[in-house]
Amino acid sequence: MRALRILLIMVVVLGGIFIAVDRAAVYFAESEAEGRVEISGSTIDSTDISIKGFPFLTQVAGSSLDEVDIALAGIETDAGGRRIRISEMNAELHDVTLADGFSSATAARATGTATVSYEDLTHAADDGVVVRYGGNGKVKVTGAVEILGRTLKRSVTSTVSLVDGHTIRVHADKVPGEGIPGLEGLVRRKTDFEREIGALPNGLKLQRIEPTKNGLEISVTGSDIPLGG
Repeated sequence: MRALRILLIMVVVLGGIFIAVDRAAVYFAESEAEGRVEISGSTIDSTDISIKGFPFLTQVAGSSLDEVDIALAGIETDAGGRRIRISEMNAELHDVTLADGFSSATAARATGTATVSYEDLTHAADDGVVVRYGGNGKVKVTGAVEILGRTLKRSVTSTVSLVDGHTIRVHADKVPGEGIPGLEGLVRRKTDFEREIGALPNGLKLQRIEPTKNGLEISVTGSDIPLGG
């Protein structure tokens, strides 16, 4: 009985050591990966990576990770001469294959969301234009136009859509004063605009966009996403 008790204690102790080593290895790997995340032509304010699954060491031994969650904040890139910023992006990467001595990896598939705040969308619009949530899945766009030497401020309710999977389009549903020669064109030149989002890792694509109270929520999917190397 004493020998069995000693054996059980050793199993518990060794199991605890293995778990501690495994968790330490995860923490080290996450920290290393966070420092290597880059998006060509863009800057990132912060990166957080979480490696899922247990045990981690056996996954590494098989050069494959079940799931890696990544959260990026403050992604900024150039869009048509203006800066457009993605306030945050969260993605779940599945079936991640490690290669080149663990210096690079590829995710077989990914799903996630990206958010563009109305403040950042306003910065990406024309000068003097303000964009905010308009309710019912729409946005409200306000801008000033010059007519016969007078400055008139006009607000329109607009639809936001995706063009070619990488461009945000803001288009007024109806313009006040339609039918007045030249007025609609003047207003639309201020309130209607398109901005390309290029701040995405290779392999990720924008699928669907929806205006919410917190900003533009964009669904992201992808396959064969390179993670380094």
